[in-house]
Order: sequence, then structure tokens, then C-alpha cells
Amino acid sequence: MPQECSVSVRFFPPPEPLLPYITTIFLIEWDVANGGVITDHILPELPNLRFHSGALPIALTEPERSIGPTMFPATGPRSHCLPFEAGSSRMWGTGILPLGWAKFVRRPAIDIANQLVDGMKHSAFASFVPLAQSLFSDEPDVDAELARFIAHFMARLSEPVEDEARISALQNIINNPDTRTVSELVEATGLSQRTLERLCKRHFGFAPKMLLRRQRFMRSIAEYLADPTLKWIGAIDSQYHDQAQFVRDFHEFMGMSPRQYSGHSKPILNAVTRERISHGWVGVQSLERSEPHDMPD
Repeated sequence: MPQECSVSVRFFPPPEPLLPYITTIFLIEWDVANGGVITDHILPELPNLRFHSGALPIALTEPERSIGPTMFPATGPRSHCLPFEAGSSRMWGTGILPLGWAKFVRRPAIDIANQLVDGMKHSAFASFVPLAQSLFSDEPDVDAELARFIAHFMARLSEPVEDEARISALQNIINNPDTRTVSELVEATGLSQRTLERLCKRHFGFAPKMLLRRQRFMRSIAEYLADPTLKWIGAIDSQYHDQAQFVRDFHEFMGMSPRQYSGHSKPILNAVTRERISHGWVGVQSLERSEPHDMPD
């Protein structure tokens, strides 16, 4: 029986200098009735940083890859959904765009792809530990917390990024729904397939084919979350050949069938999607585009 849960979601646009590096900053506060816990899912998309005050989340992945309660769960880029459970909590977070990964994490993204880690302990996220330790004060103070969150990233803007224009342009080409195949991606970027493969794995976490498949799938998920009355047949992206192909992808990316997913309670994800759409944004982070850059010669 789903737990009764009230959820509040607020979004804060990053300052303009941070737009190429992180997605919208979010504050999610949820209160579960009678001290209970809720279960929800993190979708297969961009790396995420999440900082918690209150009940700390527990990941529900395979035992060998799960982590216990932590105030700073962090994920690499993902091609699988991540179930989690948590009691009442306040959570600040943001998604890390590929350019932000190159600037702030500075590790090959493929090395942390599909991983959930305790950011307080994992070396890849060590530079964010001071933010985790200083973000919350004794009493909630949204303005002060937001200022500390932004200040952490603004203080790091001078850190150099190799291939900045190329990463940004590549992200926008991958996100373009008209880019259907790896050969089209090669043509649009003007890169050799070998160079394209190397850049995608290093900065995006996956090979080009997987990235295009994930975008196709996430466009379908975004349509469904935006209007569940469509049912799945009305949400399937036009790049799918048929419903059977979509169902196979659903099992691979989500670990369950579309029908099973529809039956799951999604109190946090539904609230986040509604709030994103109310701002006129696409329903999921992985479809956000970076600031436009042309692919350099």
C-alpha cells in the first residue's frame, strides 16, 4: 500500500555562467505520513548530485552495488533506472551536463557509468564534500542554502576544460531528435567514428549508439510523464519501429515492463515532472541542451 506523502518541488535557474555545466538546481522536500518511507525511481539519464537533510535515502540496486544511507548520494551517467527508498527529507541537487562533468569531476565518465556511490567517500566526488558539509544549517534557510550551493560552483569556474566547444556541440547533436543513427552523428559532427567513440565514452559515459538509444527512450518517458492519459502507445517516440522494440528497450533501461512501471507509485518523480512542465521545460533532465556551440574544425 503506497504511503501518503506530500511533496514540494522548487527549481532555481543557475547563474548564466553555470548554464553550460549544470542543469536547473532543485530543492525537493517530502513528508511521509506516520514516519514511513516511500519508494521512487531515478531515471536513466545525466549524472546527479543530491544532498540530503533529514532521513537519508537507501538505494535498492543489486546488493553488491548498493550503498547505505548517506547525505550525499551521487551517480554517474546512467542507462538503467535506480530505485530508492527514503523517509521524510529535504534534498538539494542538480544534474551534471557533460561539460560540467569534464570541468568539475574530471574523470572518464565511462568509469563511473551506471554507478551509485557515497559522494562523501568516493574520490571522484571529493571536491563536492565541502559543499555537502556546509550546505545545511540548524534550521532550513532556502536563500542561504541556495547561495552556498551556487557559490561552490561559481568559485570553480576558472578550472580549465579540454575540448569545451566540442563537448557542448556534441551534446546538442545527440539531443537533436533528428539524429537517428551513429552514421548521422558522425556526419553531423564531422568527427571520425573512432574519435566520436572516444569522446562519448570519456565525457558522456557511453558509446554513441547507446546515447542515441537512451535519448529515444527518454523522449518516450518524457511524453508519458507529461500526459499519462496518452498511455504508452501514444508516448512512443517516432524513431521506434514498433511497440515491441520499445518494450524491449523498456526492459533494458528500466528493468521492468511498461505496465509494471505504470503501477508503481512515483510521488517524487511525478511532482518533479509537473513542476518542470509548469515552467515550460522538457520533463526530464537528459533532454536538456547545453549552450549552443558549433562543432570546431
